[in-house]
Amino acid sequence: MKSAAILSWLCLFAACGGVEPTVRLVDDWPASVSGDYEDVTERWTRHARMRGPYQEALEVAATFRSPEWRVVRAEKDADARGLEGEARAQRLAQARAEAAGPYEFQVMIVTWDRRESDLDRGAKSVWRVRLLDEQGFEIEPLEIIKDKRPPFIIREEFPAFGDFATAYLVRFARTKPLLGPDVRQLRMRVSSSRGGVSLIWRAP
Repeated sequence: MKSAAILSWLCLFAACGGVEPTVRLVDDWPASVSGDYEDVTERWTRHARMRGPYQEALEVAATFRSPEWRVVRAEKDADARGLEGEARAQRLAQARAEAAGPYEFQVMIVTWDRRESDLDRGAKSVWRVRLLDEQGFEIEPLEIIKDKRPPFIIREEFPAFGDFATAYLVRFARTKPLLGPDVRQLRMRVSSSRGGVSLIWRAP
């Protein structure tokens, strides 16, 4: 039964293929955002999968916590908490301050061998997680932290989090700007000695 459930979840991932939406790859704090929280989260989420010799080896979903995403998340949080006036403004200011920090991604993986869900083991991990700039140069994470919140909390925030996934917060230092009006794409590579997958956010 467990194997069948895993395969069903993987098939759901495969169904998410096709043309993914373009996004504004800029650091500007948006004055307004089109779409509700679920729409915006999906717009900033990318999916990829890698097959091994006999079965699926890796499934990845990654959500970029962009300024646009942070706005709608702060608004959703403020609505849930009933914040108004100055309290609401402070919640949005907090989100804006967080957007000025490291680049952050919520990365959720499913591996056929659960022992390989180990992104937080640093150099000892089976997988390497890197951002690539437009020249193809790799940028190593500042840190990778396992998200230990209850699954239902993670899923409420990131609907791509499946029943068999492990969630991580991946941070990259701003030693090099990766967003701007001339940036055409942002790439993340998750790989091992057996291969890997690329997740790409493209500008219009």
